[in-house]
Amino acid sequence: VTADRIFVTETIDQKTEVVRALNRKTGKQIWKQAWPGTISVPFFAKENGDWIRATPAYDGERLYVAGIRDLLVCLDATSGEILWRIDFVDKLNSPPPAFGFASSPLIVGDSLYVQAGGGLCKVDKLNGEIKWRTLEDGGGMFGSAFSSPYYATLNGVPQLIVQTRTTLAGVNPDDGTPLWKQDIPAFRGMNILTPTVHENSVFTSSYGGKSFLFTPGKTGEQSAPQETWTNRAQGYMSSPLIIEDHIYLHLRNQRLTCIDFKTGETRWTTTPYGKYWSMVTDGKKILALDQTGDLLLIQANPQKFELLDRRKVAEDSWAHIAVSGNEIFIRALDHLAVYRWKTSETGN
Repeated sequence: VTADRIFVTETIDQKTEVVRALNRKTGKQIWKQAWPGTISVPFFAKENGDWIRATPAYDGERLYVAGIRDLLVCLDATSGEILWRIDFVDKLNSPPPAFGFASSPLIVGDSLYVQAGGGLCKVDKLNGEIKWRTLEDGGGMFGSAFSSPYYATLNGVPQLIVQTRTTLAGVNPDDGTPLWKQDIPAFRGMNILTPTVHENSVFTSSYGGKSFLFTPGKTGEQSAPQETWTNRAQGYMSSPLIIEDHIYLHLRNQRLTCIDFKTGETRWTTTPYGKYWSMVTDGKKILALDQTGDLLLIQANPQKFELLDRRKVAEDSWAHIAVSGNEIFIRALDHLAVYRWKTSETGN
């Protein structure tokens, strides 16, 4: 979502990937671009879909879109013209990702960082040149990472925080050297959520494993991070939020839990609310969209779970919720809807 446009992706007839630019005020199409793209995911993942997955990245002039068959396409955001494209399978001779290109591109300066081509790749965002590849996982069933890379400075050391299917790592953004690594056990390598950084530490949680808080070293040299604490809570697809030293995490068992960031103690856990959530926060309240189309407004309160409001806004929705100004953008499986946020007399 930009000041005047909305960019959306879709898969048509299980064979064509489409990108559309829409007028933010009217929803009318400005341009459309398409290319062949399809994949057959493993049978146990069929219910999660086989459509184009990753959220595009936008730098003010160009749009970077990840196609499901390990394809990265750069488009002129004004016209929709394709400026360059990378087929990682062809370029790096890597196997097609078993679950598709799910990791969203990260823009840092003039570079793009993507979990593609059986590893983490740095790409020149202007011409599509691959600068390096690191954390190579071989691709295939236990490659093709889901989690998106994240840029942070920990203990004075700039780094990319990267979670592969099996490993959490800090990577030098200049040359791709791993600064530290930590194995993260997970069932079938289902490390899906994007780790969260807070106070020089990294929080993550795995499916079939548990939750961890790690603190990397201060020197920038290769070393194992310090494990601050663990918690038995198992995350799944939903990336966590950290608000005032408390972690809000939607779990594999479909419950929301609150964990004390300092101690790792569980403060509370709810009854089930949806299989998958995407969450955003203003630092006080949490807006969460589950995959059934329920929109929940939650007070961030470590003392108890406070559900302020709940509305049905769509049928199935697997895209991340987007909020810009007073507008909420809901991408359902078959349509896009925009809602305007209104503050009630009670302040909710």
